[in-house]
Amino acid sequence: MKKSYIIALVVFLFISVPAKSQIEFGVKGGLNISNFSFDKKVFDKSNQTGFFIGPTVKFSLPVVGFDISALYDQRSADLSVYMTTPETLAKETIKQQQIVIPVNARFSFGLGETASIFFFAGPQFGFNLGDKSKKLFDEVAEWKLKTANFSINAGLGAMLLGHLQVSANYNFACGKTGEIELIEGIKDKANANVWQISLAYYF
Repeated sequence: MKKSYIIALVVFLFISVPAKSQIEFGVKGGLNISNFSFDKKVFDKSNQTGFFIGPTVKFSLPVVGFDISALYDQRSADLSVYMTTPETLAKETIKQQQIVIPVNARFSFGLGETASIFFFAGPQFGFNLGDKSKKLFDEVAEWKLKTANFSINAGLGAMLLGHLQVSANYNFACGKTGEIELIEGIKDKANANVWQISLAYYF
């Protein structure tokens, strides 16, 4: 998706939010628990943790609100494959570094004056940073990342004391995140889904 579409979406949300809504700015960070899934049984993989951090803004309404963030996001996975020449178990780590822009709708329920819980869901747009490809297993394979990707968030959280927010969600990749190609011509597509635990503070 082109960056101009993202900018237009953000501008639309700012314009469409009613004037009586409360706007709060903050910072958000958290933990990624990566779940790279491959189409074929070529590689064995184990998950790794990563992180994300960046600014966020929240539009609060009596029941429904929105939040938009711009986050540096890193996720990775350990891969292993049996090599036949020589016969050995080779291991590599693949990484994805990107700027992500999640746009979530929030449905809140008050628990008194000091706390509330909320459910949220929405699209996320990612733009990969750095190298788009990496040679693996002594150049027997190559890992190639897509330049941009699209995913969906769904989760729940809690607001405490009006400023502190904790949340957990699952990020579903829509379409492939990258592709591994072996010199024998074997290709395997991968999706980078993640569990995320986050902490945010609004000023």
